[in-house]
Amino acid sequence: MRVLNPAPALPLPGTCFTRPATRAIITRQSQILLLYTQRYDDYTLPGGGVDAGESLTDALVREVKEETGARSVTNVAPFGVYEEYQRWHKPDFDNVHIVSHCYLCEICGEFDEPEMEHYEINNGMRPQWVEIAEAIAHNEAVLANSDKQGQSLLRETRLLKLIATELMKLNF
Repeated sequence: MRVLNPAPALPLPGTCFTRPATRAIITRQSQILLLYTQRYDDYTLPGGGVDAGESLTDALVREVKEETGARSVTNVAPFGVYEEYQRWHKPDFDNVHIVSHCYLCEICGEFDEPEMEHYEINNGMRPQWVEIAEAIAHNEAVLANSDKQGQSLLRETRLLKLIATELMKLNF
């Protein structure tokens, strides 16, 4: 998969582990299906960590179903990989190397109720169709003005900008 980072990801000092993850890019015209998180007041792509023994596409489908309630995830196609290092706030490591495998995909049919994890519910996370430009502007305002932003906000905003540029090329 192509590399989506604007510059190479640089390791942070200290101990580190690698966490593979998936991110779903689901669009309809100029809208994108995102997760709004009340705690951080931001928009993120559906997705998350890959469980041991799980393929990337199986993890993607599982995460989309859990976080959005979509019953059917189809036409999964690679978009690119985004790598980053973040501080890890647990006693076993200082940092985490997150390797996000991003995929274009479609959803069809009915939606069930999302099956969020406990911390996602506590953070006020919910799926929402949003105009891509609106999500970018919102996240940029949070980056500029909020002290409660999540660590993933810079990644998510960069990915949304790249997605918007590519969708314009395809005349969406």
